[in-house]
Amino acid sequence: MTADQEKQMTLWKIHGERVVDDTRRLPLSIASVELPDGVRFEQYVLRMPKAAMVVVLDDRCESVLMIWRHRFVIDRWAFELPGGYVDPDEDPAVTAAREVEEETGWRPRGVRPMVALQPSVGTTDAENLLFVSDGADYIGEPADFNETERVEWVRLDSVRGRIDAGEIVGAASLVGLLHVLAFRPS
Repeated sequence: MTADQEKQMTLWKIHGERVVDDTRRLPLSIASVELPDGVRFEQYVLRMPKAAMVVVLDDRCESVLMIWRHRFVIDRWAFELPGGYVDPDEDPAVTAAREVEEETGWRPRGVRPMVALQPSVGTTDAENLLFVSDGADYIGEPADFNETERVEWVRLDSVRGRIDAGEIVGAASLVGLLHVLAFRPS
């Protein structure tokens, strides 16, 4: 058996997918799926636009710029990295920098790719693109007051404790922060 044939042994077959609801940001569909053993079933699928977030480090790489906000879906307050959905035909790095400014009032200095992730691959196509920036310049109060309760430079040495306390729960924020902690620039 070739390596390609081995890869195909566990490939699920998709017999079709129909949209059941198409909102502004979230098309919801049902896919008809067949497992390798022949079992067929239907599964909900969410297809979201790409999102871009930034790990903005201070000039000494000791703190990260975060926003404290309430997420109504999980009914929790938490720290998050600034970011948002990528507009059609917009460069994700441009989106990332724009969102930092709108949500925090800080302009990141240089935004470069860090890592991409899919936070819930079993049911959702929601690519999250993480960027990193070394430093930022304060330009004024956040333009978008609907998303941010407060803006804070969070010390990197406090991140683990904040994760343990449930103050940082979002997948993209966790991945970005843990990536920086594991591979911190010197």
